Amino acid sequence: MNNLNQVPNLRTSRQFPQDSKQLSIELEKAYIDIANAVNNRTIGLYGSNRPSGTGNSYFISKNQRQQEIRQVYTFTTTTAIPHGLNLDHIDYFTNCFGSFTDGTNWYGLIYGSNVAIAGQISFFVGPTNITFLVGAGAPALTRGIIVLQWISVA
Repeated sequence: MNNLNQVPNLRTSRQFPQDSKQLSIELEKAYIDIANAVNNRTIGLYGSNRPSGTGNSYFISKNQRQQEIRQVYTFTTTTAIPHGLNLDHIDYFTNCFGSFTDGTNWYGLIYGSNVAIAGQISFFVGPTNITFLVGAGAPALTRGIIVLQWISVA
């Protein structure tokens, strides 16, 4: 089976038989088709107190399905944020992003820099914390949000 070609496709019409036994079989198939299509999509839940599944699947390690997980962190300062993650159980960070406000304007946070960038606030994920780097001339933040998404070890 080629996992890369699977898509949540649900046919738009179906012929149901008149015979009740055949109808029961066809309804069972229809239900399975609907459940598979619904369950194979991105989930729009962003939990701030504990990780939640995104619905995204990766097939990186041994062609086995690995589920993507996300967690949200809010902040009001550039003090390091304890993330509570065990990095030994994370294969890859797949998507890390955020934004903040100075009370008037909104700005994007840059993920992955290990050097402060003039006029910007960036962040990286260390063994125990999300650490901010504040470049000279960066806006003074009043609050913000970071979203981390990762794949657990298969």
